[in-house]
Amino acid sequence: MSQNISKLSGRKGLENNLFEKITAFAEQQKAPTGDDMGVLAKEFFVGKSTIAASTTFYDFLSEEHLNKQALVCNGSACLCAGTQERVKAKLAKKVAEDEIGHITCLGRCHENSSFQLNGKNYSGDAIDHLDEILDDASQHQTAQYQTAQYQTDSYDITSDGPALLTAEFSDIEKIKHQIQQFLNRTPEQLVEEMKVSNLRGRGGAGFPAGMKWESCKSVVGEEKYIVCNADEGDPGAYSDRYLLEQQTYRVLFGMLAAGYIVGAQYGVVYIRAEYPESIAATQQAIEALEANRLLGENILGSGFNFKFKIVKGAGAYICGEETALIASIEGRRPEVDIRPPFPTVEGLFKKPTVLNNVETFAAVPAIFELGGAEFVKIGSEHSSGTKLLCLDGLFNKPGLLEVPMGMPLRKVIDDLGGGFAKPAKAIHIGGPLGGLVPVSKIDDLTVDFESFAKQGFLLGHGSIVCVPEDFSLIVYIEHLFAFTEAESCGKCFPCRLGSTRGKEMLQRAISGKEKLDPELFDDLLDTMQQASLCALGGGLPLPIKNALQYFEDELSDYFVAEKMAPVGSVG
Repeated sequence: MSQNISKLSGRKGLENNLFEKITAFAEQQKAPTGDDMGVLAKEFFVGKSTIAASTTFYDFLSEEHLNKQALVCNGSACLCAGTQERVKAKLAKKVAEDEIGHITCLGRCHENSSFQLNGKNYSGDAIDHLDEILDDASQHQTAQYQTAQYQTDSYDITSDGPALLTAEFSDIEKIKHQIQQFLNRTPEQLVEEMKVSNLRGRGGAGFPAGMKWESCKSVVGEEKYIVCNADEGDPGAYSDRYLLEQQTYRVLFGMLAAGYIVGAQYGVVYIRAEYPESIAATQQAIEALEANRLLGENILGSGFNFKFKIVKGAGAYICGEETALIASIEGRRPEVDIRPPFPTVEGLFKKPTVLNNVETFAAVPAIFELGGAEFVKIGSEHSSGTKLLCLDGLFNKPGLLEVPMGMPLRKVIDDLGGGFAKPAKAIHIGGPLGGLVPVSKIDDLTVDFESFAKQGFLLGHGSIVCVPEDFSLIVYIEHLFAFTEAESCGKCFPCRLGSTRGKEMLQRAISGKEKLDPELFDDLLDTMQQASLCALGGGLPLPIKNALQYFEDELSDYFVAEKMAPVGSVG
């Protein structure tokens, strides 16, 4: 059934996109009615149930969300920083309590106190300036200027080693020259360059980008797509936001090169709705490339055609999973699909598709400039290049780092991050599904995929959230289960039911109603890890097992004592 829906959606193409028709209701501050769904179903030749399944999935299309004036971030970094109760209390003095909701991560983890008000994002000390922010900006330019100032956040950007992702890359003439250079080479030469570079996907899985692109290139087909996964939903992460807003041309260059290599003519940048600044910056860069005839038909006389399309998400963490993201663009309910076939064979609209994350595409200009043979020398033996890391507000020097793969984690924490601003017992690296690393293990790790895997952790996207010594770890674990429950697509039972039951078990233990049975809890984790369709349900057990393994003394009071021993094996 989903194949038919994908192909029916594809008949209209990207310009008349079903998903955008669905999300347009959010722009009008309304949820679609049954009649609205019927009109769309008729236009796209799909069942009304297909439209209903999609419209009822997204947070930003729900009545609850549309009725909120203010949304308070409840992501891991803000939670651990302890800033959000104050934010909510301050907002409650200006906004009706039933008009305050929550939102998970606005990418402002470096300074916390994050919230969204009337569709605009704020953080840091902005909460202390609500009177100015709520002033009617249309009345005078001063208020308009002040409000814009409070929306702007700032953070340190540090490169320790080669600046492959953070160096200036905005001169259109230089970009034009580099585009001309790769257009002078054959797709075969360029894909070989990518393979030699050993660039591994930066979204968390670490799959070699050159192999993925070659796979798509080898599939026969006149219609292919390049999709950039810019649905950065991991609490604690803001590296994609940085690249989209301050290194936009790097990302677009990488997508353009991928299109030339595999024979695609369309690039889709799927950006989460929680990042309005990223959407605006990307649109501006696309328009600049179009104005300089670096997009469109017959680019620089090469015969290569390529266009970009920005698709704005609607509030769903699961859309960071590649098959759910593709389903979302097509207007289907964004549930995870079983693979194979992989997207390089059957992707968007069931056409061959290259799908990588923002940081992966952003690395391509450096590979083409240096050459794959030089690029591969940077980093470690099996993880080449540099990696962006995001330090949250509990570091003495929070901000974004670019470091060579293989750098000791201790150097990142103490030298570049300045150490912890308050005592920490663990750092959660790579988002909610990443490794929960006790501070005692920092010296055993280097920033690369192999080191983390060997020690039983996961590097993931590269966000680093501090868990303070005085923050209850059982509460943090419950927070991870609640996050997974809220964001599960619901397709597979292990994730949908496992996250709910895990949260309920933990809540009973926290309230003192019933201690955890370690054997039952361990069975739950193993079932989720082994039987979930994707890395949401399958990845959650990793940080939980890390916590059980390294913080038994703190957690033992919540478990039936005589059964505590078996819990917490990582694997």
